[in-house]
Amino acid sequence: MNDTAKPADNGKVRIDKWLWFARFFKTRSLASKACQAGKIVLNGDAVSKPSVAIKPGDRVQFFQGTHLRIVEILESGTRRGPAPEAQTLYCDHSPPRVTRQETASDIRTAPTAQREAGSGRPTKADRRAIDRLRPDDDDQG
Repeated sequence: MNDTAKPADNGKVRIDKWLWFARFFKTRSLASKACQAGKIVLNGDAVSKPSVAIKPGDRVQFFQGTHLRIVEILESGTRRGPAPEAQTLYCDHSPPRVTRQETASDIRTAPTAQREAGSGRPTKADRRAIDRLRPDDDDQG
């Protein structure tokens, strides 16, 4: 069966194909790799195989860059068409994108220690001095 054929099984289609049809991934192989890596969540369960069948009404969650995408499948689709056609395949329930100023308070984007440009990697003595300045996060030993 080629990628443009009408799906059988009452509107069910492989999740990697659907993600590619809906233009969330540039290639079907990238969608397949994301599925195999467990980065796609279908109805609350992580997907481990790209051959998992989806149907209208299912909910899919995944990260597109740093943005969390939550989409409800409206149609299974039959081909990878233009973007306006692809947008009819799903209903987007994603949280709004946040600006860089709003994420500055996030712990992941907190400023880290800065070094002078061109100073190279820290030496062992530099690393030990940095470690002495940091508070002990975990008590190992």
